[in-house]
Amino acid sequence: MKLGAFSISLSVRDINASKEFYETLGFKVFAGDLEKNYLIMKNGQSLIGLFQGMFENNIMTFNPGWDTEANKLKSFDDVREIQKELKEKGVALLNEADESTSGPGSFMLLDPDGNTILIDQHV
Repeated sequence: MKLGAFSISLSVRDINASKEFYETLGFKVFAGDLEKNYLIMKNGQSLIGLFQGMFENNIMTFNPGWDTEANKLKSFDDVREIQKELKEKGVALLNEADESTSGPGSFMLLDPDGNTILIDQHV
């Protein structure tokens, strides 16, 4: 199962303070929109999403079809294939991608400790 690029999506109280903090750690803005209260920051192969007011807890995010530069991969496991495999293994999902579609889609699940995992395909 190929999950794609990994990032952590952080729920932040003050996106400007968080941006400044992560810049001191060497992260640079990679994508996002400060006016819409979200930024994706990058340091080498490490990706951190900063999200103000969008969700309560931090989320581990995997992006099937993307590398860490948000370039489309030639070969990847579609989000619906990953979802189907996890369901066959008895993994409970919080929500599901529409299996009758193709292209972008997402679903969410929880790990045994209640940490949220988002499988989010953009291509």
